[in-house]
Amino acid sequence: MSTFTLIHVVLSLVGIGSGFVVLFGLLAGRRLDGWTTLFLATTLATSATGYILPAHQLLPSHIVGAISLVVLAFAAYARYPRGLAGGWRRTYVICAALALYLNVFVGVVQAFEKVPALKALAPTQKEPPFMIAQLVVLVAFFGLAIVASKRFHEEPVRAISSRGAA
Repeated sequence: MSTFTLIHVVLSLVGIGSGFVVLFGLLAGRRLDGWTTLFLATTLATSATGYILPAHQLLPSHIVGAISLVVLAFAAYARYPRGLAGGWRRTYVICAALALYLNVFVGVVQAFEKVPALKALAPTQKEPPFMIAQLVVLVAFFGLAIVASKRFHEEPVRAISSRGAA
């Protein structure tokens, strides 16, 4: 494995790990600003560096990467310039969950390509074990995104007390 490929894989794993922290934060109604920045940055870097890896043709991973970059742009815009205001809060949650799902989707593909036991179960990735694994991931993320979008509410506005104003 080349150094660049190793960096790409590490970015992907950090993106997935931090993405799960962010997603569980959203499920708990918490923003987790530092984790969010790490998740968005590493997931963006993963999608971008995927285009630099050697390939002689357009691959499905390139298409997933392009979709991920668009989704991440919406997530970052909703989170930072729009500040999660109004409908941008739900947009952020859905886009963050979708970006994480796409990263996990590619992770499952890679696992079935690289892990011998999984490759034996689905050598062409058209066999039922692969399809079931991807369906389980899709359904899980769909459910998590719905629940997170309902639980991640606006922060309550605090009244400014006369003692607190200076």
